[in-house]
Amino acid sequence: MAPVKKAKKNVESMNSRLKLVMKSGKAILGYKQGLKGLRTGKSKMVLIASNCPPLRKSEVEYLAMLAKTQVHHYSGDNTELGIACGKLFNCSVVTILDGGDSDILSSKE
Repeated sequence: MAPVKKAKKNVESMNSRLKLVMKSGKAILGYKQGLKGLRTGKSKMVLIASNCPPLRKSEVEYLAMLAKTQVHHYSGDNTELGIACGKLFNCSVVTILDGGDSDILSSKE
């Protein structure tokens, strides 16, 4: 029972951090714009939803490795990731350009 509770706490923690980034920092939602951010080297962190297609996921991971950017595999699907960002649509890739007041870039869970 303890691991399930800890996993839920991590998800809630990531959601609150992501909400703070959307409010005070800068983030890009979407696959195509995220790839542009990775290519230009402006991105600091990439969040990938759990149900992102494997080919797309591997491409984002490869570009993030070249850009020396952190990658976080979000435990929820693209609907939950979109809702965590405060949007009413699905989003499989979120690229963070500026963390703002959040500590999402310094914490690695």
